[in-house]
Amino acid sequence: MTYNSSRDAILASTDPLTDMLRGLRLDGVDYGRCELGEPWAVLFPTQKAARFHFIGGRGCWLFSPSKEWIELKVGDALLLPRGDEHILASAPGLPPLPIERYSVEPVCENVYNVSNDCCGPKTLLFCGSMHFNLDGSHPLLDMMPDMMRAHELATNAPGIPHLLEAMAGEVTMDRVGSGGILARLADVLAASIIRSWVEHGCGDSTGWIAAVRNPDVGRVLAAIHMHPDRDWSVAALAGVMGASRSAFAERFATVVGETPAKYVTRVRMHQARQWLVRDRLRVSVVAARLGYDSDASFSRAFKRVMGTPPSHFRAAAEAAE
Repeated sequence: MTYNSSRDAILASTDPLTDMLRGLRLDGVDYGRCELGEPWAVLFPTQKAARFHFIGGRGCWLFSPSKEWIELKVGDALLLPRGDEHILASAPGLPPLPIERYSVEPVCENVYNVSNDCCGPKTLLFCGSMHFNLDGSHPLLDMMPDMMRAHELATNAPGIPHLLEAMAGEVTMDRVGSGGILARLADVLAASIIRSWVEHGCGDSTGWIAAVRNPDVGRVLAAIHMHPDRDWSVAALAGVMGASRSAFAERFATVVGETPAKYVTRVRMHQARQWLVRDRLRVSVVAARLGYDSDASFSRAFKRVMGTPPSHFRAAAEAAE
C-alpha cells in the first residue's frame, strides 16, 4: 500500500479509532469449567494476560482489584483486561486458595474441569485467560478500567445478551464439546465487551482516546498505529493532517502531550517488542523492518524507550519455545 492510498483511506474514515481497532483480537490461552461446592474461594493472582469469568448456575462474590466485595449474579460476565489480582468466593471473607490447589482435569485442548471436595451447594463458573494482539503497553489497554461487566455494556450492544444466554446454556448443560464451544463464545463475548466500551464513551473519553478522536490529530495517530514501520517524517505526518509542518507539530504536541517524533518512536518500539516476543523475529530482522541502518542503532533506540535491550525480549521468547 502506498503512502497516498493509505492517506486517502484514513482521510475518508469517520472514526480513526474504529479503523485502528478493526483488527483487535483476544485469543484464549486456557479455560476452566469450574464446579465448586460451598464453601470455596479462589485466588487469581496478577498476570500479564487478561482474565475472563462467566457466572452460571449460582451467584458468588468478587473481591475486586479495587479491594471491595461485589455480589455477582447468575449470567454475569467479567473481563479484567490487565489481569489484576482478584478473588472469586461463595461468600465474602473466606480464605482463598490459588486455582492450582483445586482439582484440575484436562477436557480438551486448553480447557479444564476444576472442582473441589466440598459438598455444599455448587456454583458453576467458566474462567479463562486471554491475550490481546496489542502490545501490553498500548495506550488503549492503559485506559481500560480494571474490570468490565457485560451487563453494564449490554444496553448499547444487543449481541451481548444473546452471547450470555448461549454461554449459560452450554455451562449448565455440560454437553459433549461444551468446553470448546464455551471457549469460542468467551473469546467473542470478551471482544464484544471491549467494542461496546470503545464505541460508547470509553469511560470519560479523556487522554489518548480523546486525542484519537480529535478531528485534526486522530487521522495522524491512526496512520502511525496502522503503519508503524513507515518512515514518518514531520512533513509526511503534516500531510496526513493537511497542515503546514509548524502548525501540525504545535497542534499534535498540544493534544497528545508529546512531540510527533517521540510518539512515533514509542509506537515503533512497542511494535518491535510484539515482533520479538509474539512473532519470534530476530533483532536484525526487526531493525531492518523499521528502517534502522544497524542493529546497534535500533538497540539503542529500543532500550531508550523500553528500558531493556531487545536481546532481552528475544532471549525470553526463545526460552518460552
